[in-house]
Amino acid sequence: MTTRILFAAALSVTAIWAAELPKPHSIDAEHYLHYVKVLASEKMRGRGTGSKELEAAAELIGKEFKAAGLHPVNGSYFQRFPVTTQAKLGDANRLVLSVDGRKDSLTFERDFVPLNFSSAGDVTGEAVFVGYGITAPEYNYDDYADIDVKDKIVVFFRREPQESDDKSPFAGRVYTRHAQFDSKATNAKLHGAKGAIILSDILSSGSGDLEKFARNAGPANAGIPFVMMKAESVERMFEKAGKNVREIYRDIDKDLKPRSFAFPTGIQISMKADVERVVKTVRNVAGYLPGETDEHVVVGAHYDHLGMGEQFSMAPGMVGKPHLGADDNASGTAGVIELARWMTAQPKPKRGVLFMTFAGEELGLLGSSYYVNHPLLPIEKAVAMINMDMIGRVKDGRVFVGGSGTGANFDELLKQIPPPEGLQFDMSETAGYGSSDHTSFTTKQVPVLFFFSGLHGDYHKPSDTWDKINAKSAAQLLGYIGGAVQRLSNDLPRPQYVRVLPPQSSHGSSGSGSPGGGSGYGPNFGSIPDFAEPPTGVRFADVREGSPAAKAGLKAGDILVSFDGKKVQNLMDFTVLLRQKKPGDEVEVQVLRGNQTITAKVLLTARK
Repeated sequence: MTTRILFAAALSVTAIWAAELPKPHSIDAEHYLHYVKVLASEKMRGRGTGSKELEAAAELIGKEFKAAGLHPVNGSYFQRFPVTTQAKLGDANRLVLSVDGRKDSLTFERDFVPLNFSSAGDVTGEAVFVGYGITAPEYNYDDYADIDVKDKIVVFFRREPQESDDKSPFAGRVYTRHAQFDSKATNAKLHGAKGAIILSDILSSGSGDLEKFARNAGPANAGIPFVMMKAESVERMFEKAGKNVREIYRDIDKDLKPRSFAFPTGIQISMKADVERVVKTVRNVAGYLPGETDEHVVVGAHYDHLGMGEQFSMAPGMVGKPHLGADDNASGTAGVIELARWMTAQPKPKRGVLFMTFAGEELGLLGSSYYVNHPLLPIEKAVAMINMDMIGRVKDGRVFVGGSGTGANFDELLKQIPPPEGLQFDMSETAGYGSSDHTSFTTKQVPVLFFFSGLHGDYHKPSDTWDKINAKSAAQLLGYIGGAVQRLSNDLPRPQYVRVLPPQSSHGSSGSGSPGGGSGYGPNFGSIPDFAEPPTGVRFADVREGSPAAKAGLKAGDILVSFDGKKVQNLMDFTVLLRQKKPGDEVEVQVLRGNQTITAKVLLTARK
């Protein structure tokens, strides 16, 4: 059944792709826009990773690579790899509150719902209220101070205290990372809780509605069952404890002092989160233009997008509608196809060119991370990687070019290529690490160039449609990039990789992009995570020179499994644990290096 559906989808989209186009002798704006239209069509339904539409897109890209004259690598145009694409709810979810033997069974999806990064599990036990579930040493606030939650089920408010106070240390109406669900779940687990319940918004500024299951971004598995419950459902538990839930909410808001307490032993919670992780096989698409030597240049872009939006949509009210992703990143994928057509019409290069489109970028650079760890061609023979992510909305002629400092002769290369008329480039030596696929290559010490036309109001929304693409400017940009690829694949000496340290800041999101690295909350650790997480722990894709981690002897490839005596299950664990420390703290860590377990002490420093 699945194969037939996929084949039918591929046929229906192939009809749109149209007949073979002639090989161009120059970059053609109409050809380019043609590919964007197909990839961002309604039939593609947003090309979500794991969807049949993404598989249809892979078939079409492979077909175009073959038509352009690119060779398959190892006998195929596809590289398959597994991805945990989402979670789905089973029908056995349960939440029962018991007060002095009187049981109150709550109604699934009306009174409670698991979050989609909840672990599957069935837990029963005593309950502890822990305020907002926040540990924030930088604000001198800790809901877990002086309260034992080991093997208990914790209950807490959502959001954070003083959310309406602009003078609050929590930054008032601008929520900090502590307010996010995944932070609260991880904090509960790291304090020893075996389950967690977050209360709905009725006590604060929200509507009191439960979150929809698919809307909550977080780690693949938080490690404990984690559900959201209607706030009204818990009031009887507070009354039995001689507390008033609304008064507690107001009191914490007044003086920013925790009001955590253990519920009486006569109160029990029994909960089951029936959540199944969905693992699918997806494909990178690769086509090779052989050169005279075994060295090669990689030209890449991700071809996946958000599908129907789900938890990553920037238009929450439109989740369930196709997020077409014309700029992000049909624009870059069309660029790879058009450059492949153009390059095969040129004389044979000295170095080969590997054209690639990656799946799973929106879920965390999964396709490119898999590739650099399982390369189709020797990664040490990759002389450079050029990444195109959102190149279709050039405004006022400005284009961002990152990574110019990662190759020793990149500055010379870029200066010798005539800039397209009407375009001007904002060059940055950094951006070797960032939120797109070039990051994966940087961790393997491959010089990178990243081309990007800028964010806009349609980013991650259904309104990112093909009619807003500036095809003329994109074609001009592709001509410039084509010139760079020609130089790199022909007469330019091999660029030597240069490790460029990005500027550090004391603020910003510490999300999955760079915990321990150069940005985010907490002190500086100095590692770059590998986004393809191992079953347990955090693998370091790289360790910055001169950083605390490097001085402690940690290396790229190490897998962090313990931080300050606490087990590290995933990237979110590491992020939360690091955030709870301050510059000057020395922490003991354990890493796996091959078959060895290595213990080291890391002296954390301030971010600059």
